Amino acid sequence: MDQLTPLREKIDGLDRQLVGLLNQRLALCAEIGRHKRGAGGEIYVPEREDAVLRKVAALNAGPLKPDALQAIYREIMSAAIAMEKPLRIAYLGPEATNSHQAALKKFGASVGYHAFATFADIFTAVEKGEADHGVVPIENSTEGSVRDALDLFVESDLKIVAQVYLEIAYCLISRSPLEKITRVYSKDQALAQCRRWLQRQLPHAQLLDAPSTAHAVRIARDEPGAAAVAGELAAAFHDVPVVEKNIQDQSDNTTRFLVLGKKAAGPVGGGRDVSSFLVSLGDGAAAHSGALLRMLQPLAERGINLSKIESRPSRKRPWDYYFFIDLSGHPEEAGMKAALAELRQICPLVKWLGSYPSAAGEG
Repeated sequence: MDQLTPLREKIDGLDRQLVGLLNQRLALCAEIGRHKRGAGGEIYVPEREDAVLRKVAALNAGPLKPDALQAIYREIMSAAIAMEKPLRIAYLGPEATNSHQAALKKFGASVGYHAFATFADIFTAVEKGEADHGVVPIENSTEGSVRDALDLFVESDLKIVAQVYLEIAYCLISRSPLEKITRVYSKDQALAQCRRWLQRQLPHAQLLDAPSTAHAVRIARDEPGAAAVAGELAAAFHDVPVVEKNIQDQSDNTTRFLVLGKKAAGPVGGGRDVSSFLVSLGDGAAAHSGALLRMLQPLAERGINLSKIESRPSRKRPWDYYFFIDLSGHPEEAGMKAALAELRQICPLVKWLGSYPSAAGEG
């Protein structure tokens, strides 16, 4: 008997135990799913997901890396959710887009995915019950906010229930060599994130907007002299060669995606919640001296951390703006509750967009 045989026999024994334990776990999840359906509860519970990921991370003594452990448990939870109910996730399609990859990272391979052509279609699908949740990009570390998605929260009653961060690496994808490329297609955000590389390597090429990065690859596949800016997955999916890898201007290029649902998520607690709000100062007040400071004062006085603020025109009257803000904490907490009560006395609109686990839950 060689030295490897006893080790492999031990691995085989552990595999038998692991499969048995996984099936026991999934059977318990199926029972929980029956109780949830009977009570009308949500199948996907972000605060429970966050608690499980933090718990297993704390139990991990190595050598298994934290990211690998999280990926394993993501698929275990995906299989569990699929046993509780066939979950449907909407994303900006077609397949192999960044949004598709973010959705897979968040929900795993065992749930159902549905591609939609626009952000508005995703919101509508969740609102009408055609999808249980939607995944939309909201900001990029290089180019800032995805404003088309941000503006849809003004009229929607959907809640933000979770978030996911995806590192974005772009490739130049084409059937033509670099010197023969005259047109480059992609989503506007993707082109912007590769602006310097494109100006340096393809200064005379025409940059053209496409509905998605994956759609751009389909164009490049069929159009001589055309290239696409997209990820390697899209290139492989559509069988188009990669001309250059890692053409994004920032090596740590990352996009934050939000998960939408019809019902709000519960609090995580322990200072690990993020809460998003839409606030209006009203009647062009943003143009007046001190108006923004007055809005932020109730938060500052109570030590509530403001992690993001973004202004957008209301499109109702000149110089009237909405402010999108992210705060650390949950509206059920006493300090936040008091700050919001004071804020509502100052501002005509304070709309809660949802609360969800902080990025720490991403591992």
